[in-house]
Parts: sequence; C-alpha cells; structure tokens
Amino acid sequence: MRSRDYGRDVLAPAARPRPPVVPEVELERDLVVEELATGFCGAVVGSEAGGVTLEDRHGARRVFPLESGGFLLEGRRVTLVRPRRSGPAAPTRTASGSVAVAGQRARVARASRIYVEGLHDAALVERVWGDDLRIEGVVVESLDGVDDLPGVVDTFRPGPGRRLGVLVDHLVAGSKESRIAAAVAGEHVLVTGHPYIDIWQAVKPASVGIPAWPTVLRGQPWKEGVCQALGVGDPTDMWRRVLASVDSYADLEVGLLGAVEHLIDFVTA
Repeated sequence: MRSRDYGRDVLAPAARPRPPVVPEVELERDLVVEELATGFCGAVVGSEAGGVTLEDRHGARRVFPLESGGFLLEGRRVTLVRPRRSGPAAPTRTASGSVAVAGQRARVARASRIYVEGLHDAALVERVWGDDLRIEGVVVESLDGVDDLPGVVDTFRPGPGRRLGVLVDHLVAGSKESRIAAAVAGEHVLVTGHPYIDIWQAVKPASVGIPAWPTVLRGQPWKEGVCQALGVGDPTDMWRRVLASVDSYADLEVGLLGAVEHLIDFVTA
C-alpha cells in the first residue's frame, strides 16, 4: 500500500535564503563611488594593499578598506577589487568624472557658446571637459581678456536657444572683472568665474609637483613672477608642465570645477 504524500516535513529546518550576489568592479583611477558605511562619495585616486583612497569634489581624501559589497556605483552595490588585467583598462569615465560613452559621435554644435579669457583657459577646459562638451555640442571660444566683453555680448546677440556662458579669471567682489560681469549678465548670459589670479593657479600645486603657488609681488606680471620664483626661464615651458600635470578633475581646485559645471548646465538647459 502506498503511503500518502503529506508534503515536506514541517519539522525540518527552513532553508536559508541565499545572500544577493554583489558584482565585482575593478579599481581604476577617477572611478566615482560612495562608501556605504559613511556615505563618503569621491573618485578613486589611489589604492594600497587592501585599501582604496577616495577624493571628494572638495579635495578631501579618505582611505577605506576593500570590504565585500561596501560601495555604491551609480546606485548599485558593488565590491571593489584590484585590477586583474596586466594591460591598461579601457576608461569608463571621462576626465571630468562623467560616464564615458563609447562610440558616441560629437553632436552638431549648438548656437549657445562658452567663452573663456584666453588660450590657456580654453586648453584646460578642453583637457578636462572636452569629451562632455563634444557630446553636448558646446563650443568653447577664447576672448583674449574681458575688457571688451560688453561688445562681444552685443555681437553674439544672446536669446532663447542661444545662450552665452563666460568664464572669468579672478572674479572676486570689487574687482574690475566683477563690474564687467554685472554689466553684461542677463536671462541668457551667465558669467561665472574663479578666485584665482590666473588659470594656472586653479591647478592643484601637488599635481604640478610644487608645495604651493609662489606669492607674486603686486605690480609684477603673475606668470613671469611665478616662473622666476620656481627657476623656470620661459613661461611657455611652465605652461606645458602645468597642462601636462592635469589628468582629470581631481587635479583642479574646486573653485574652477563648480564654475565650469555651472556654465555647461546653463548653456545646455
């Protein structure tokens, strides 16, 4: 006689649910993650045995252990692991910290523009935000100074769908630059800036390999004064050194980062 099937033994121990699988992500410089326990969010700037160094947008750095599932990447819980590949990994982030879009063609240029004071400003913006600007279709042009900015704005004729963003050096209260900026600002014109005397100074000294930017006496040309203090004969050579030291936004001061990001948001809105 067959026994009746009464199902699973109700006295048997319940099966434990399997823990969720946390994907592994290899460490790479400039990868932006959030540490779960503290909520600290920053870019990877270094790694040691069993640990990773993160730097937030204000320049603060902290070291965290590589614990299983201890980080968030774009809202997803992940485990950070040391790279297994012998060769260089394909970048997943642009120099500005944005997600890199593989195979994305440059967008047709918008009518809106971003103007910067000089060629060095334009080169630095291109080095960090170039990939993002091409995808957004934003062109950056050089002004060669801000003294003629009112005339430039009049010629540009800003309006709906044709916005103008301007990045100004040494934009501090009471300065000549602040008065010019106030005169041209409007619904379709945004002037932002940084407090540094020159765009060179917006690059972190540690990235350039110096303890600090030298103090230049009032009345002396700033670039020439810096080169003299550092023992560099030609400002062109110093500029090459400054530009070559910038690999990503982590090499720039927060004052410049915020100003440029604000301009990009404005002209692409």
